[in-house]
Amino acid sequence: MYTLTSLNLNGIRSATSKGLEAWLEQAGVDCICVQEVKAQAPDLAGRFEQLAGLQGYFHLADKKGYAGVGAYTRHEPSAVVAGYASSEFDPEGRCLELQFDTPGRKLSVISAYFPSGSSGEERQQAKFRFLAEFYPYLQKLRGEREFIVCGDINIAHQEIDLKNFKGNRKNSGFLPQERDWMGRLLSDGGLVDVYRQLHPTATDACYTWWSNRGQAYAKNVGWRLDYHLATPALAAGARTVEIYKGEKFSDHAPVTIAYDWAL
Repeated sequence: MYTLTSLNLNGIRSATSKGLEAWLEQAGVDCICVQEVKAQAPDLAGRFEQLAGLQGYFHLADKKGYAGVGAYTRHEPSAVVAGYASSEFDPEGRCLELQFDTPGRKLSVISAYFPSGSSGEERQQAKFRFLAEFYPYLQKLRGEREFIVCGDINIAHQEIDLKNFKGNRKNSGFLPQERDWMGRLLSDGGLVDVYRQLHPTATDACYTWWSNRGQAYAKNVGWRLDYHLATPALAAGARTVEIYKGEKFSDHAPVTIAYDWAL
């Protein structure tokens, strides 16, 4: 079995101060992909290179206290690729690929943090540019290897993926263009939304993010923004999924899926 988690940290220092490392030790995952690290290399040195015995790898943003992705893994990767050759978005630390290649198999685990457009039209247009770039990157990769993208995608694909879908049709994260992009990725793009493969009709139980406003968490007024998107051969091995809500490490919940294959 291979157990893989995705979690937007909303700051690695904040999340670890709320018990993330102890939970990781108890959960015994093989890898956790993390997003919104919000740290630079000197902040990680001597403290965050490892968590719960897992070795960390990172693609950090140039801007201090902003974005950044990483992955902590029990297995040593054969190669690590930071970024996806984007002049605009690689400086924001949006994508980290861990390759685990063995004779006869090429496999990658990717930690990705899609931009949010909620702060205004300028960032929404940047999000659209990211989507336009990232789709062909994934298509090229699909022709070369098996992979799973874990991360904060910042898109709720279907109406069942958020509580107040009627009131959010014109809001970033649920715009028709974003939902169409996700639909195309899962049809023409050939990837599988692994959570939906296991739970095709789940509603309230599927949410992974809650606003800090208006007691959204307490009332479970949430969105499903965090995904495992896999090539079909890897997705076929998915057996169980857990969205952990026993503790609150950030405004997102960890999404853990157990696969019946091993590295």
